[in-house]
Formats: sequence, C-alpha cells, structure tokens
Amino acid sequence: MTASPRNIILLSADALRADHLSCYGYHRKTSPVLDEFAEESIRFTNAYSASSHTREAVPALLTGEYPDVAINDSYRLATETIASQLSKAGFATGGFHSNPFVSRAYGFDQGFDEFDDDLHFGQHKLVALAQRALDKLRNRHYARAEEINERSLSWIDSLDSDEPFFLWNHYMDTHGPYEPPGEYATRYADREVSGREAQKLYQRAIDDPESITDEERELLIDLYDAEIRYNDAQIGEFLAALRERDLLEESLLIVTADHGDAFGEHGYYEHPRYLHDEITRVPLIVHPPGGAAEEVETPASTLDVGPTIETAVGSEATSDGVSLLGTVPDDRTVFSQARGEDGRGHLRRYASRTAEGTCFCERDRESGTIEFGECAGSALCEELEAHVDERVRVENGESIEDDGEVDEEIERRLDALGYK
Repeated sequence: MTASPRNIILLSADALRADHLSCYGYHRKTSPVLDEFAEESIRFTNAYSASSHTREAVPALLTGEYPDVAINDSYRLATETIASQLSKAGFATGGFHSNPFVSRAYGFDQGFDEFDDDLHFGQHKLVALAQRALDKLRNRHYARAEEINERSLSWIDSLDSDEPFFLWNHYMDTHGPYEPPGEYATRYADREVSGREAQKLYQRAIDDPESITDEERELLIDLYDAEIRYNDAQIGEFLAALRERDLLEESLLIVTADHGDAFGEHGYYEHPRYLHDEITRVPLIVHPPGGAAEEVETPASTLDVGPTIETAVGSEATSDGVSLLGTVPDDRTVFSQARGEDGRGHLRRYASRTAEGTCFCERDRESGTIEFGECAGSALCEELEAHVDERVRVENGESIEDDGEVDEEIERRLDALGYK
C-alpha cells in the first residue's frame, strides 16, 4: 500500500512524444534525467493522451474527463479540475505555464490560488509593451523551463512549511518552433539554426508538408530532440530542488505530456486533429511517496491522472479514468477523441487502443454516420462504435457565450506557436 502523499506535483510537457525519450527506447540519449527517475517510479510504456492537441488534451488531463465534457464548444473549461478539488481538500494550489490555450482567458485559472500563465492581458498598455520587449529580448513566445521552475519554486517557498500543496508545471520547450537554447542548439544538428530560420521551417512544415526535404525533416527532428534534452535537464534541476527541500519523498509526482508531435509519418507535421500514435502516445511516469520500480505495459490514459491523484489523497474517483496506483486491468481499452479542424467542425474522430491493437473512426455529427479507418479486428470496431454511441449521449452540445474577444497578446503568442 502506497503511503498517502503530502503534496501532489504534476509536470507536463507540451508536444512531447514518448518514443523520442531514451527511457522509451529512442536511439538517442535524449532523457537521461527521466531515464533515471523512471527506474524509481512506475513507468507506463503504452500511455495515450485523451486527444492530440492542447485545446482538448490539457482539459482532459486536468479534469479526468473526456474533452467532450471537459470543455464547451468554445474550448472554455466546463467542469471542475484537480486544482479545484484539491483546493477544497485544503491544498494550496499553483499552476505555472505559458500556453495561451489553457490560460485564464479560457477559464483554466479556476481552482488555483496562484496561476501564472505568462500573459499580461487586461493590464496597462505599458505592461503589455514591456512584455513584448521581454519576448523580443529572449526571442521566445513562451517562458522557458528554467523560468517555469524559478516561478514555481518561489511559490513553494512562499508557503507555510506545513501546508500541503498541488503544483502543476507545464513546459512549452518541446513545442515548435524548435529553437533549443545555448549549447543545446548544436547538440544533434551539425550547424546553428537562427530563430527566424527555425520558425520559417516549422511553419512551412505545417502549411506545406510535401515541400519538406529529407534533410529538412532530419533537421526538424534534430532540433526537437535537442529541446527534449534541454527540457530533461531542467526537469532534473527541478527534481534536485525538491530533494534539497525534502519534498520529493513525501510527494506524489507525475510526469507526462499533453500530446506528441509528428514528423511526416502520416503526411503531416506538428499535431493536427488526428489520433495516430505519433501525436497521442505520451510518456507517463508516476513516482509515489518513497518511490517504486515498476514497468506497466497495460494501456493507460492521461485521463487516469485525475483519478490517481484523487484516490491518493483519499477522495472518491468520479472521472473517466482509473487510478494508476492500483492494479490496472490487463484487458483494458483506452480511448481518444478530437474535434474536426476549422472547416470540418462537424467531424469527431475517435480511437481505441488495447494490448491487441488500435481502431480509428470518424463520425459526422450532421449525418450521424460513422466511417471506420484502420482497425485491428471486428471486436475492436464494435467496442469503439459502442464507445462513440456513449459519448454522443453524454456530449453537451450547448455552447456557453464567450466573455469577449481573446486578448491581442494571446493572438500574437498563438501566431508565434504556429497556430495561425
């Protein structure tokens, strides 16, 4: 029986695919820190995100609910998060990141005592100008992992020594455009790449994937892997800081990602709204108080993070996943979903995964028809169809009106991240 944790720490990386980590079999030593950490943790070798892009994946991660319930039609948070639940249970709650899609503009600050999303909308114009100057100076459209660590550790240090806390750090470094800093810039690439070149190449890969040559694809991978190595080192710095404060051994710490990234395997780059392994298979490492040493091959889901935390603190799990601290059934099926992209909003894509294989389908909300794609067998098709029928019954089709236009700064950040 695992000891009840005093603190809960969730570290998630944006666009980090599992098979580019050395502890998941990658040929490069991209994650020496996580490799070592995984040896004293429970590592799930077949973990999948509930969706393929941040707007649906992070809500599912933070709520334990499928995206069709976790957010509304405008992608605003529509249900209670882990932070809200733990706040009610007496935990101090802090969230630190810089992804505009899960900022306070979309309601994700709910339940957090401290919520630093690196945005300054709604403040004086001079503050906004200062922020833009800072972004230009650091040549980034998000806060680096080092900054996220500093901010979150400062918050931890501000708490009373006997106050339990929930911390969520979401790192953006592995999200494109891939611009590894300092010595990491040439960790794998054989030349330095300017920020402008990296940004243009990343955007062209999204807009015109067929134009990307084999050499350019390898360069994108080299830069991505270097970002992983940098992020891994910064996670190492964060873990060391927790150990110095005697916090790691009394905490439940979970490391995962919201989704992965593609490099032309299915004719696209980045993470569009499909559900292939490259953009849904994610790392999932669970370190209970005192540690553990276990490898679990049974399929797991980012939906399981919420129930794992709930049961660890003695609450009843009420969401769609299961606790990863108990016995996970060998015959388990995990599901993912994604709304259709702009212009195809009437589509819903679904995938199911078991130890035996994968099944994909697409449902047209207007006609109600379901079209199956790759499927490992008729039984999987039937199970996925039943799941889709269930999700259709529970999906809330009512849209909550937006509070107003998304701030100009958010639009600028999203544009820099390749979302426009």
